[in-house]
Amino acid sequence: MAHALEHLVVQHTRRLPAPTGPAGDGAAVTRRFDAALMTAGFKLSGDLVERLSGLAGPTVTEIAVRALATVRDIVGDHVRHNAYFVDFPENVPDTLDFWRACVAEALADGDTRDRTVEQLSAGVLDLLTLPAYGRYRHTYEEMLAVHDELIAAAGDRLTVLHLGAEPDAEVTALYLALAGGTTPLGEEHLRDLAVLAEHCADGPQPETMAVRENRAVVNHARLRVGATPLLDTVTDVLRLACALADGDVTLHEPTRFRALSRPHRRALLAGLDSLVAASPAKLSDVSAHGEAWKRLGERLHPHEYPHWPHAAEVFAVARGERRAPSFDSRVEELLARGEVTGTAELLASHAPGRLFRALDRLLRTASGGKEREAVLAAAERAAPEVSGRVVLSVREHLQNRAGWSDGERRVFVSREAKAWMADDTRPPLEDSDRERLIALLDAETRRRLPSPGRLLIDPDVLDVALPLTGRASSAGLGVLPRGSVSPVDGELLRFFTYWRQAQRTTDLDLSALVLDEDYATVTWLSYTALTDVEGRHSGDVTEAPDGASEFIDLRLGAVRGTFIVPQVYVFSGEGFDEVAEGFFGFMLREGEQRGRPFEPRTVRMKSDLRGAGRVALPLAFRRDDEGRWHAHWLHLYLRGAPAANQVEDHRVTISAVMRALMGRTHLTIRHLVALMEESGAETTLWDGRTVPDAPVTYIGLERPDGLAPGSQVFTPENLRDLLPA
Repeated sequence: MAHALEHLVVQHTRRLPAPTGPAGDGAAVTRRFDAALMTAGFKLSGDLVERLSGLAGPTVTEIAVRALATVRDIVGDHVRHNAYFVDFPENVPDTLDFWRACVAEALADGDTRDRTVEQLSAGVLDLLTLPAYGRYRHTYEEMLAVHDELIAAAGDRLTVLHLGAEPDAEVTALYLALAGGTTPLGEEHLRDLAVLAEHCADGPQPETMAVRENRAVVNHARLRVGATPLLDTVTDVLRLACALADGDVTLHEPTRFRALSRPHRRALLAGLDSLVAASPAKLSDVSAHGEAWKRLGERLHPHEYPHWPHAAEVFAVARGERRAPSFDSRVEELLARGEVTGTAELLASHAPGRLFRALDRLLRTASGGKEREAVLAAAERAAPEVSGRVVLSVREHLQNRAGWSDGERRVFVSREAKAWMADDTRPPLEDSDRERLIALLDAETRRRLPSPGRLLIDPDVLDVALPLTGRASSAGLGVLPRGSVSPVDGELLRFFTYWRQAQRTTDLDLSALVLDEDYATVTWLSYTALTDVEGRHSGDVTEAPDGASEFIDLRLGAVRGTFIVPQVYVFSGEGFDEVAEGFFGFMLREGEQRGRPFEPRTVRMKSDLRGAGRVALPLAFRRDDEGRWHAHWLHLYLRGAPAANQVEDHRVTISAVMRALMGRTHLTIRHLVALMEESGAETTLWDGRTVPDAPVTYIGLERPDGLAPGSQVFTPENLRDLLPA
């Protein structure tokens, strides 16, 4: 099994494919392997210990080296996390005192004295010109030497690494789960799918690929290994062409097509010809992306292939030489004439999913009770044909449409997690219509949910948002979908960010804003405010050719506000989508655990920073009325300024975003569990210690060790599989 594939299986499933090799006594090496894993916050399951112990020592050593590298990458311990202030969080100076010291050193340095005096005389000082500012003054080893060993605590994270199936079975199962999933994948998982699809091109394929972007990635991988693309619509061909040009397979951004090899041109044109020959009605999809088709035609030269005449029809439609009205245009024509009932009937018959997405608009457009009744009746007829993800998405939308919303602000989030706000000017829906639809959607979801038998539930998972899209979170450790709420237990909350620039000098800045219950600013910690009652900032690092880290410590008992909002700003240089590597996370520690600035076994969450915009808002923390803290997962990016972003300039915007987001409710695991219970499921809340002897359906944040064979397990890594089809 290729090491890269094993890495993907461990990363996505927390399972190590069943190790093989010569038999022997590997018990001692396995114990050392387990101890090394524990320093990174991981541990071998009992059955994996047993399997490894029966292998020869050198084999176990080889497996351990690979697995340790993988888990350290998952938790963010594969890089060296240095801090600007060598003994952080101790002895962090007052900000102005620190700046004065930097100026004093620059004045004492003959190479920088004149330039510094000139700046001081002008009244504006650039901190980046001071030799003591923004660059590490000590090595990583020197930093380690001044920190005591971490004291182990009962609350430290411990993620169990389980024994998987045979390697080929694990790889195939992961490929089928990603390719055939019903929710769109994030950018990181799409890259992983491409690797898996190439390996699995000759093996089993998903029965359906409902997510078109997944199909595009799979087809691109199949072309690379000479396999036939799996095409269903002409738009699948366009998406594949975008993938070949390293463009946007979602078709939201224009792709600059480049010259294609003859085999690729033949594959695309042959695919188009067979699709249109089998179903000429598929030409109606062309006009929705007419400009893209015209640009692609300039690269494909369909006139050179007269034996594929149906492919040429696609480009004739794109150029307007042949009429093939799109379905969307028919819908808009009906709406323009005010024919709400006709629109609902058309959508219910030909595009039930689009009907559900348009329900709010249709009900608001309806001129009276008769038309609203027609829309509701159409929804009731179409419900069995709508995907489970759309049913749940509309259910979540409707639960946030109660009451009058005029004057409130809405937060919109793009596929790239870029957020913006606008006034909510929609009139309310009729309560009776909204309640009727909610009842319909719950009944439809309940009907589709499989009988889970006995449910074993980790209480901490109940407020995790349903993963209705993979783009609502990032790859990493302990990452939950946007809208999730999870408890935070510990005295010390420590944020961290790491980045490594690719080509240009890049300065990312970690900050934390503290807001009161009315979302007004209490204080903040950043490079301009290194210390406060709440905590300490580790110091500003302004370039990262070999990687750089920044940290913020907050003692939760000292926080004077209700909300803590960590942020990462692009001050200068490359954006989050351009850096060679970038991630954010947080650790939780007890009061006197000591240790290095970065200790992997105290990491509760680590997520990649990959998104549009220059301001990242990974999550926020809220203190409830009883004084307990909870993490609210955001996964948002704000546009920000091209350069010089800092917390002082974004306080008002972040306050408004937080106010809008906290007023929205998300559909959670609790909703699905309640529907299962209504269908007769027997539910037990797990106490975190003992597991039943009989098979169960377990839903939780981490898979327990020792579940009975035959148990179904749903954790954040595969919660998408819990959604009804």
